[in-house]
Amino acid sequence: MTTTSPDPDLGAVLDDIRACRACLGELPHTPRPVVHVFPETRLLICGQAPGRRVHESGLPFTDPSGDRLRQWLGVDYETFYADPRIGVAPQAFCYPGTAPKGGDYPPPRRCAELWRPRLLAALPRMELTLLVGGHAQGWALGDAAKSGMTGTVRAWRTFTPDILPLPHPSWRNTAWLQKNPWFETEILPWLQQRVREILAL
Repeated sequence: MTTTSPDPDLGAVLDDIRACRACLGELPHTPRPVVHVFPETRLLICGQAPGRRVHESGLPFTDPSGDRLRQWLGVDYETFYADPRIGVAPQAFCYPGTAPKGGDYPPPRRCAELWRPRLLAALPRMELTLLVGGHAQGWALGDAAKSGMTGTVRAWRTFTPDILPLPHPSWRNTAWLQKNPWFETEILPWLQQRVREILAL
């Protein structure tokens, strides 16, 4: 595969994101922004925010959610991290902490407001953006989002071929997947075909 030299604009954006401490003192830990994109990125995965394991590893989706996501995409672990045509940039780049009743806090809007427009402008080769989870869908789609995550994912054909809304691959959504078998029969074949096309370029 032919690679290109790093985009200086993208490099500057990534340096600034990784140095960001805008939420210092508001999080229960030192901010550690996690972003994984390249000048060649054509498939962008926009989740909600890193979890605890990702905060510790510094790589996106190094957890069971990542295992399920890679199954959905039809790619292996090595391809997911080594192929620069696949990128990951969540709505919020730092782990927001775990709520007292379980589950992570929502991603703070401040992060997306600070960084997403500048980052997306530095990724001109984008062909498909995956919006993973309700928070990411609400931010990116605005009024075009349907009522709730399920409604938005059901309306997936409205947003293709450039955008595809997905449920979060967390184990917490296992019951949702069982109740909505159309996700695996309708959406996953389309997604895996698009991934094969993007990675074959």
